[in-house]
Amino acid sequence: MQHFCNNSATMLLYGVAMQRLYSPGVGMNCFSDDSLSPECTETILETVADGLMLLDTDGRIRYCNRALETMTGLERTLLVGRQCCSIMEEICSTPPSCDLFTAGEIANTECTLVQSSGKRIPVLKNARVIKNSSGEVLGAVETLTDISVLRSTENRLEQLQQSLPRQSGLGRLVGKSHVMQELYSLIELAAGSNATILLYGETGTGKELAAEAIHERSSRSGGPLVKINCSALPEALLESELFGHVRGAFTGAIRDKPGRFETADGGTLFLDEIGELSLLIQVKILRFLQEREFERVGENSTRKADVRIIAATHRDLLRLVSQGIFREDLYYRLKVFPLRLPPLRERKEDIGPLVEHFIARFNRETKKRITGLTHDAAVTMMDYCWPGNIRELENAVEHAFVTCQDEQIDLFDLPMEIRKVELRKGLCALGEEIQEATAFDGRTEKPAVMYPRKTRISDDEFRRVLEECGYNRSEVARRLGVDRTTVWRRMRRLGV
Repeated sequence: MQHFCNNSATMLLYGVAMQRLYSPGVGMNCFSDDSLSPECTETILETVADGLMLLDTDGRIRYCNRALETMTGLERTLLVGRQCCSIMEEICSTPPSCDLFTAGEIANTECTLVQSSGKRIPVLKNARVIKNSSGEVLGAVETLTDISVLRSTENRLEQLQQSLPRQSGLGRLVGKSHVMQELYSLIELAAGSNATILLYGETGTGKELAAEAIHERSSRSGGPLVKINCSALPEALLESELFGHVRGAFTGAIRDKPGRFETADGGTLFLDEIGELSLLIQVKILRFLQEREFERVGENSTRKADVRIIAATHRDLLRLVSQGIFREDLYYRLKVFPLRLPPLRERKEDIGPLVEHFIARFNRETKKRITGLTHDAAVTMMDYCWPGNIRELENAVEHAFVTCQDEQIDLFDLPMEIRKVELRKGLCALGEEIQEATAFDGRTEKPAVMYPRKTRISDDEFRRVLEECGYNRSEVARRLGVDRTTVWRRMRRLGV
């Protein structure tokens, strides 16, 4: 809000003030060209929403407007002649030691006005001394703006924010951002069921940690959590690792060996990078999901296991289905309850807590005493796109622990690809291409259409993308190649 000391209203206030302070009760024009009468000027002041008062050199109120009467609950006859300090809670001095008369002005200072009922209301004070042409102080003019509604709203918002559950992390997942709060809620829902879970998202986003959190909060937490990376082993070994084998099943099989499905009986089996499975293994996993049974390699008898499956991938499984690389029936068996792990660029407010988490961990491991980041290092980290996500951030902090010799990690302690602008641009551009090529949309039933950056789409097309993405602004932004604020502004313009 602009006040008299910062806008053209100064002239009006100064005119009426000069009139009253020079010769009370004697008419005087506000302007030398007589374009505005004193009566008109006073009418304007009476309509001002802010409380206004004119003070003489003793700090006594010589004039006040109707708004100040309302604000104080006192009639004008009871206000005029009183010291300005008498209506304020703050301890103040009378002229010439008064702060206003000493400094010449008071700008946007919050004070407390005491009403006649004893109620206290917060006000914003602006004041300035008035001088004649010779520089002699004649008095002062003050305005008081009631900000009680503003403070009340701020207090309610603060109470609301404090009442909302806002977790700093879940299990080994770290983050306070809105997208992470949504993820925590979905993880709690997933943990309360026995449904098959499909975790999808870019590499390094923490899919394994999410699987751990689901298992630890489920009714199976007393059972084992068995993990296997499906891309780490060739088909023959992976089949044996998953389902086990009997003695003599193949060269080197000198004894019976249970597989991961048997080991995970009564618990959870986490199949990481499930998009890398061969079609043969896919068929066997599909059979287990349908019948809850399997066979060891080289064995004819059927075995059963009580195992919950949590699968994870960074690839677009639906695109692999369309290419004949991934079975469609297995895709729909896995996609009972899909959860998307957001990339770090969509939750940059979590970079600070994540860095603190990694610094604390590496301090324990290395016995160093690093306290945090310098300003330049922090700004650089916030500007970076983090194509490798949390895993890359962790590696960057670990790299800095090797080079840092001070208490704070500086810019030159960070890996070169993060601090060098040219390398950053190249990595981020390459990362965008990879993300678009492998992006997995867990909601749509067809491959997600990716729009080149700066492509202008119609409002109808924008609405269609919104519906396909389930009105998830982050996903819409990724598909359109823009940031989330652009999507939000367009949604607001369309009234969505």
